[in-house]
Amino acid sequence: MAKQLQYSEKARASILSGVNQLADAVKTTLGPKGRNAILDKKFGAPTITKDGVTVAKEIELKNPYENMGAQLVKEVASKTSDIAGDGTTTATVLAQAIYREGVKNITAGANPMEIKRGIDKAVEVAIEELKKISKPCQTKKEISQIGSISANNDHTIGDLIAEAMDKVGK
Repeated sequence: MAKQLQYSEKARASILSGVNQLADAVKTTLGPKGRNAILDKKFGAPTITKDGVTVAKEIELKNPYENMGAQLVKEVASKTSDIAGDGTTTATVLAQAIYREGVKNITAGANPMEIKRGIDKAVEVAIEELKKISKPCQTKKEISQIGSISANNDHTIGDLIAEAMDKVGK
């Protein structure tokens, strides 16, 4: 089968559309006030989830160019899950914003490679700042709070995580 090709503005717009469709579906689950998503399954009952990466994995777009954009952001969520174990929805929202603003700058005449170098420098600065302001969890209460937040404000789960961490050692 012959390959279909798109270039320049049309290609960027199609990819952005896919990025937006996936990110807009995923970001509704963000944070403690995020909402559940209902996912239709080919077999069995629908699944209800508040997990961004689970929502992202289910998205497949008909338009192949839009689907490429969705797949790129899906990869961001998947890598975030593999490396950090959490933060997939936040990573998706950040990827959407970075791509959207990058497209705006390229459309305005910016060099795409310079934008990439700028993003790389910004990542380095952000990591250094996060290292400066981060602090280790010292108490069982702090671990419980973090566990509760990760479990969508479920304090029972947070307490169980803190108890487990206390037993096995931090």
